[in-house]
Amino acid sequence: MTLFIALAGGLGAATRIVLDGLIRERSSGRYPWATTVINISGSFLLGLVVSLGIGSDWHAIAGAGFLGGYTTFSTASFETARLAHDGRFLAALANGLGMLVAAVAAASLGFWLGSFR
Repeated sequence: MTLFIALAGGLGAATRIVLDGLIRERSSGRYPWATTVINISGSFLLGLVVSLGIGSDWHAIAGAGFLGGYTTFSTASFETARLAHDGRFLAALANGLGMLVAAVAAASLGFWLGSFR
């Protein structure tokens, strides 16, 4: 089981890198949109996975593995600190607090939608 979780984590990280690059190509670069989109979509998907009540093995592979590799709290934290260091305090607040609120809302929405199965 651990091997499958690790493989799924690697796949999630690779997916994050590809999506990050695609979003960065299409955004201004002044705000970390890629990390925001990735963390919010990952939170939504985790809420959905949890609420669907799939078997514990698949839950671990999809949740801890793929979505654990896909989302990135440390990058979000660093980008918030970087924005504050650059004197962009409103952007730092939006990134740190805004992403937290949006991610919790997205996870709640995914959990709610999954409960209709």
